[in-house]
Amino acid sequence: MSTVSAIIPVKDGERYLRELLEALAREEIDEVIVIDSGSRDSSMQIARAAGAHLLEIAPEEFGHGVTRNLGAQESRGELICFLTQDSTPCPGWLAAYREAFALDERIGAAYGPHLPRPDTSPMIARELEEFFATFSPTGEPVIQGPGDPPFLSNVNACYRRSCWQEIRFRQVAYAEDQAFGADMLAAGWLKAYHPRAAVYHAHDYPPLDFMRRYFDEYRGLRESAGHIERLAPLQALRQTATAVAADRRWMAARQMSAREQLRWSARSAAHHGGRRIFSALGSHAAALPPALERALSLEARDSRSNGGTPHNDRPRTEKAPPQLPAPERHPARLESESYEEMMRVIHDGPVPLEEPVPGMSARERLRLALLIPPFSRGSGGHNTLFQLLTRLEARGHTCSVWLVDPHNHQRDARPARLRQEVREYFAPLRGPFYKGLDAWQGADIAIATGWQTVHAALSLPRCRARAYIVNDHEPDFFPASVERVLAEDTYRHGIHCIAASPWLRDLLIERYGASADSFELGVDHGLYRPLDVPRREDTVIYYARHATPRRATPVGLMALGELKRRRPQTRIVLFGSNERPHTTFDYEHYPVLTLPQLARLYCEATVGLCLSLTNFSLMPKEMLACGLPCVELAGISAESIFGADGGPLELAPLDPLLLADAIERLLADRELRARRSRQGVDFVASHTWERATEEVEAGLRRALKASEQALAGERR
Repeated sequence: MSTVSAIIPVKDGERYLRELLEALAREEIDEVIVIDSGSRDSSMQIARAAGAHLLEIAPEEFGHGVTRNLGAQESRGELICFLTQDSTPCPGWLAAYREAFALDERIGAAYGPHLPRPDTSPMIARELEEFFATFSPTGEPVIQGPGDPPFLSNVNACYRRSCWQEIRFRQVAYAEDQAFGADMLAAGWLKAYHPRAAVYHAHDYPPLDFMRRYFDEYRGLRESAGHIERLAPLQALRQTATAVAADRRWMAARQMSAREQLRWSARSAAHHGGRRIFSALGSHAAALPPALERALSLEARDSRSNGGTPHNDRPRTEKAPPQLPAPERHPARLESESYEEMMRVIHDGPVPLEEPVPGMSARERLRLALLIPPFSRGSGGHNTLFQLLTRLEARGHTCSVWLVDPHNHQRDARPARLRQEVREYFAPLRGPFYKGLDAWQGADIAIATGWQTVHAALSLPRCRARAYIVNDHEPDFFPASVERVLAEDTYRHGIHCIAASPWLRDLLIERYGASADSFELGVDHGLYRPLDVPRREDTVIYYARHATPRRATPVGLMALGELKRRRPQTRIVLFGSNERPHTTFDYEHYPVLTLPQLARLYCEATVGLCLSLTNFSLMPKEMLACGLPCVELAGISAESIFGADGGPLELAPLDPLLLADAIERLLADRELRARRSRQGVDFVASHTWERATEEVEAGLRRALKASEQALAGERR
């Protein structure tokens, strides 16, 4: 069972500290650290009597982030809990945190609710209850990841040590917990909310102190997270009235007397109104004169102060250079650099190929090794690779799969589990699946796929040839960056490329001087075909993936907004991503669907919209195979497949008005839709995975043949 440390920063905290330490003893915590920053009451005596490890720091050394980093560094627990001096754990608090971290090994932090104490004012009690209820409407633990609110509160939070060691609290004056929440989600960690990891806690200041606290809180949110609270007077009045009404309903539900309700209603109006004003002032604190800022701050600090120390405790030294904070020491965590192998290939060149056996390219069965980057459900590029590989297996070739994962995205998954996911998400792979290249056995052809795999393929010994299945022009996936440079470099090492369209083949030849063939993406006609379901007359479906910039989603959404203004009754359905974009129109949403569900959606819809700024994707072909008329971008890559006029596609430039025109033409003209539907089914009928596999197999044999010819030339 994981060891647990609790860390409590304290200054004059005697009111609740004994109760808090007794609760931790009841929860059987392994280690308690109290960090006192100049208490003048009995806090330190209480901590010593309870057996806590007491650290003493000077008041001017305190900072919300730096002090908690100090406590974590001094602790030894695998889980590190932070509490404030006035938060008391409820029974079962520690068991709930252990349960939270057991939900997923990627959970780096967890937090629980703050329950009001009996003497808490109605405004604060209601806000606490309602706020924390939003995180778990069912009352059960919830895992939160990218896209969820970054909220954390060090009033009551617990961290996995490895996550804290990677992220650490920023050295900010306030909201270090909120900043940590944003940083950990951005780094790929998850967090959890557990409603039973509760503490009793409520800041119930006098009205003026409350307003000054909100000033500090929103100043900190501006500093740590960039949040700006704007003051709109009419909106603030409406929000205050709404909050007061909610407080009155809360009081009535608890059968408070009319006299009590009247007294608290006046306090509620002052509380919520003052909050709006002081929150906005805090967001713009840096623009205020320092003296006024210190007067408005409960901490008596202005934005030019260092780490929360009141400015008026230090002499003014504007002309002196600023003092540097103590640097943080970070241990080495990587065994090697992420791009070390890629840079070695660029510097030293590829490992020489083995001598090919004359005539090997014509042999019936070859030993093929497919190198793939990390994958997830719904990855179109991986689907293409496994549709091809399983059919190459069916042709008698001996095939293996090797995961190349330089950033350890799938570091915790076992190879057997990854192989099962391939079979579940994509195709019935029969051959072995390897994680990493430590068990490399050699191959007739090492087949690179994504840009992350090419330099790894160039580093492999015991290969007679190398080939590169190119699904897209991947340098366009990145802005100016190391990744873009490395992706461009993959086409410059003489590997024979097998590109997923004539447009992409020509680009590789003309821009990079690469050797290249092409293949046509296939369609699973057993799955994607007209089904016996009613086709609607009013529905536009759109593959809206904001996370993939080459999908031009902002322009696609603008086009649909324009369409909705023209035809308000149009039903718009977005699909293909768990993200729900903000739009100017109402829409329905599907997350990542199974393949049979996609086929059903294509057969029910009226018009499909799927945009690509790089290589033409498989999805429009699958829509056409289901009889769904489809709109795509003109002048990119679709014309290399469907012809300059688009064939069965409606093509339009990257212009929201012209895209809306193309969709509207199909919606308004039933005869045009029917013609496009027939043309689409007929056009893609010959686009099969069997045909695509023949083309890829021919490209692989050409790569092996080129190696044979190169060897023969050297011998001459």
